[in-house]
Amino acid sequence: MIVLRTLIVIGLLLLIATPIGYFRGAASMAWVLVAGLTAMLLYHVIYLARLHHWAGLPRQRDLPIGFGSWGQAFDRIGRFMRQEGIERNETAAEMERLHAAVDLLPDGLVVLDRYDHVQWSNRAAQSLHGIFGTRRPIDHFVRQPEFIEYLRTGDFSTPVAMSLPAAPGRVFTLKIVPTSDAYRLLVTHEITETARLEQMRRDFVANVSHEIRTPLTVVAGFVETLIDVELPPEERRRCLEMVLRQTATMQQLVNDLLTLASLEHTAEPAELTPIEVEPLLQALAADLRVVSAGKHQINVEVDEQAALLGSPSEIDSAIRNLLSNAVRYTPEGGRITASFRMHNGEGVIAVRDSGIGIAAEHLPRLTERFYRVERGRSRETGGTGLGLAIVKHVAQRHQCRLDIESRTGIGSTFSLRIPPSRIQPLTDPSTDPAPSVSEPFRRESVENASST
Repeated sequence: MIVLRTLIVIGLLLLIATPIGYFRGAASMAWVLVAGLTAMLLYHVIYLARLHHWAGLPRQRDLPIGFGSWGQAFDRIGRFMRQEGIERNETAAEMERLHAAVDLLPDGLVVLDRYDHVQWSNRAAQSLHGIFGTRRPIDHFVRQPEFIEYLRTGDFSTPVAMSLPAAPGRVFTLKIVPTSDAYRLLVTHEITETARLEQMRRDFVANVSHEIRTPLTVVAGFVETLIDVELPPEERRRCLEMVLRQTATMQQLVNDLLTLASLEHTAEPAELTPIEVEPLLQALAADLRVVSAGKHQINVEVDEQAALLGSPSEIDSAIRNLLSNAVRYTPEGGRITASFRMHNGEGVIAVRDSGIGIAAEHLPRLTERFYRVERGRSRETGGTGLGLAIVKHVAQRHQCRLDIESRTGIGSTFSLRIPPSRIQPLTDPSTDPAPSVSEPFRRESVENASST
């Protein structure tokens, strides 16, 4: 369009100059053409100068006002700038949304150039590594030797695991992901829970192996003796009884592991039944008196008749474990009391003993699998180290709370605090009794008498 207009203007000059040349001569025609072309040249030079001046101004500037061809050119430039501005704003808004979304990620993200200088980082990376600004080498912020070696080797196929000063007690993996020849992405991912579970798995395998190794060693030793040596009947019987006792220990360990696996499989018991508390405690106390063989005073105290809504087998297992532990760690002649009372709407089933007690530093870890205050003495008493873990899971599945109070040399009290929603008062047991479960518990007593 500009070329066409220019040609039209030149054509008009020729049309004007031709008659003048015809009447005034060729010199006049030449002057007219020179003047017209000079005016046109000045017109273009002025607007080119304006365009050049405008191009050198900051981004936020107004276009010059033009006439004719330059007016159209400036209009097109203006439309282009407005469209570019709209697209730029949309891109900036999209980038802001993207950055805001990336800032919400728990993983730290850092964009590095080919020289490992920080180009951009999200909020998590800034918090974890203390990154601020850009154009600084990443090793100014992440200075752990293992990461420096990771950068130096250039082998980014596997991440490097480490702890960070900004997050003590937590474990992270740092992995560099190449994205192009010019940029790389550093991803910081927390694996604290994964590391904890892996450590638990290793500890579990080690503990189970350790717990099984001792009885297996005893069994193997006695079996070899019975095979290789002719023993008198009394000695032979003693060896077989020891083998039986050790196999029973291993069987109990397997049963407890299966019980724990079953309890962890679901969040709540599949079936809830009203369980009369007093018959339950009386039945379990009677079983433990048999196990104690008269060495302890085992009593039951019930302040109020009530029924507990729960799984009979799980509640039996939990209270039996508490009573068994009390018998196991209470010296001969000690006193053990299983009690029930109501307190602020809650039902409280407590097992109190006058045993050896537990030091305060051990209390937070008592419900861990295989945790033992004194490993040698625990094994001598026949426990598997899983009893209180079972109690903890049963309490959680019944929305109960397990409280532990203990003083060394004085005794311990283990209390199951049952929420009001699981307690049914028995105001008149003779006319409206809850289903009694004392007989099923009593039938299981022989099988579970050595519960951990």
